[in-house]
Amino acid sequence: MTPAEMTLWIRLRHKQVYGAQFFRQTRIGNYIVDFYCPSKKLVVEVDGGHHNYDKLQRTRDEERNKYLEYVWKLRVLRFSNGDVLKSPDEVVNKIAEAIGD
Repeated sequence: MTPAEMTLWIRLRHKQVYGAQFFRQTRIGNYIVDFYCPSKKLVVEVDGGHHNYDKLQRTRDEERNKYLEYVWKLRVLRFSNGDVLKSPDEVVNKIAEAIGD
């Protein structure tokens, strides 16, 4: 795991957010997602900088999101490594909001 993924995992594991069980590095179809909460049908991805600047990577991310959303009926939240490392509480609050929806 990257430092950002570890920072987030420490806050998501052991049902710390509204009692929701998250799993890390879970295979869904042809993809492996960073974090997955099956009961809330929620995927959380933590992206490195190349996801923002590499056009091909952005296209792949969009295709992946569409696949997860339309085929598996999942909600996908994406955060940058920087967001997680600089404002972990804010990221967890956004995840908590998604769980509460």
